[in-house]
Amino acid sequence: MSPKKKIEIETEDAEGWEGVAEAAAAGALAPNPELEAALKEAEASLEAREKATAAPEGSGADELAVQLKETEDRLLRLLADFENFKRRALKERTDANQYGHQNLVKDLLSTVDNLDRAIGHARESEGEDFENLLQGVELMQRELMTALGKHGVVRIEAVGKAFDPAVHEAMAQAPDGSVAPNTVIEELQTGYMLRDRLLRPTRVIVTRAPDEAEGDEGKQPEEDDASGDGGGSGE
Repeated sequence: MSPKKKIEIETEDAEGWEGVAEAAAAGALAPNPELEAALKEAEASLEAREKATAAPEGSGADELAVQLKETEDRLLRLLADFENFKRRALKERTDANQYGHQNLVKDLLSTVDNLDRAIGHARESEGEDFENLLQGVELMQRELMTALGKHGVVRIEAVGKAFDPAVHEAMAQAPDGSVAPNTVIEELQTGYMLRDRLLRPTRVIVTRAPDEAEGDEGKQPEEDDASGDGGGSGE
């Protein structure tokens, strides 16, 4: 290729090898085997470079799209599971409020039956068979406490115990020197526990130390005698 022709090609190549290729395709340049080989090599190199740079981007974009789709599917499944959980929880809570005490009620039905029979028997006997009626009431009380005990309900022991503000409610104090102060001596209303939870405290009367005046009532005459003896000796 002559220098003049080379200068003309460089002048035409204002936009790079792509412009030269377009000019050759349009017939603006005379056929030249060397130029055609160079153009093909440049085009091949350009295509290879584009593939090398575009392939990672394309594969990365595809991979990101796949991950996004999987994440979206997981979120949709999680949302559906959460909605199902909320419905189940609401149903279980409703059932617990409405039917949670079903077993307790069933256990109390036999006591109710016995109570009905006792009332019917008392009406028929017109109160004459009081002893049998009393025994029937005591039997129903035992059945009732047995049914409550099956469900974790127990009485709170109080009389003779030290006052415990966690389970006892003091309604009054009584002076008593025979036992330690703050000892429960009388139970006004029975308290109950549901396993480890307080249902109702026991209302009680507790002891207190006798007043000084109350404790000295029996000693006052001895003091008077002592003072009298002292007066006689003085005379």
